[in-house]
Amino acid sequence: MSLCHLNGQYLPLAEARVSPLDRGFLFGDGAYEVIPVYSRHPFRLAEHLTRLESTLAALRLPNPHSAAEWSEIIGKIIAGNAWDDQSVYLQITRGADAVRKHAFPPASVPPTVFLMTEPLPSPTPAQLENGVGAVSAEDDRWLHCELKTVALLANCLLRQRALDAGCAETILFRDGVLTEGAASNIFVVKNGLLLAPPKNHLILPGITYDVILELAAAHAVPHEVRNISEAEARAADELWMSSSTKEVLPITTLDGQPVGTGRPGALARRMHALYQDFKNTVMRRG
Repeated sequence: MSLCHLNGQYLPLAEARVSPLDRGFLFGDGAYEVIPVYSRHPFRLAEHLTRLESTLAALRLPNPHSAAEWSEIIGKIIAGNAWDDQSVYLQITRGADAVRKHAFPPASVPPTVFLMTEPLPSPTPAQLENGVGAVSAEDDRWLHCELKTVALLANCLLRQRALDAGCAETILFRDGVLTEGAASNIFVVKNGLLLAPPKNHLILPGITYDVILELAAAHAVPHEVRNISEAEARAADELWMSSSTKEVLPITTLDGQPVGTGRPGALARRMHALYQDFKNTVMRRG
């Protein structure tokens, strides 16, 4: 039975209980992080906690713990569960007031702090060999996509659109410009050049996104970070999706049409190999 953390207590996940008046339940009023763990080492914990702090500050929700306290809690959750590779989910909401109202509760209302962990999945050999399909949609989410909040209904609807079509992801465009996937960052390759959308309020600043760009720089892969038009994305030689669970996953069809040759491209294979080497030599060693 998996161990979780709820408001200072460590207990079996099946026994965790949250008030129905919690603002995360009523309003989606909260922040979260997902931290990949390799061989029981949390990857780039400081960067995840920095991103969490940025989201909390934007939500005007005080951070309930210092970085050292978060590290201790996360370490106990990792140690208390059976898997070597884990996905730690961390969520903070504005807590449970005595009544339902839109206005923030008094400062005396404590936040709800919850952590759990699950086995960390990775792409299957078949997905890496054949790539995955994607559909496209207009990005109709709010204008603070850089914040990692629990209000994810728009993302869920967009992701479900892909699943209904037998695909793995929905690629989003806003006013003719590529933003990201419903639950991933998106990269474009054209004529050997790797392109990435810039970090701004329209995309989530992904930790894996950073790793890919760092690997590109370290291994002389030509790359640019700039706005990418929808036309460029649709004419790409390669499309990739990236996240802590998808790593570097080629997209080989978009809206039923082949991307490039319709097979994972040479640069995707090279970046996947570089990522696996980085995972084994850096991520797994803490």
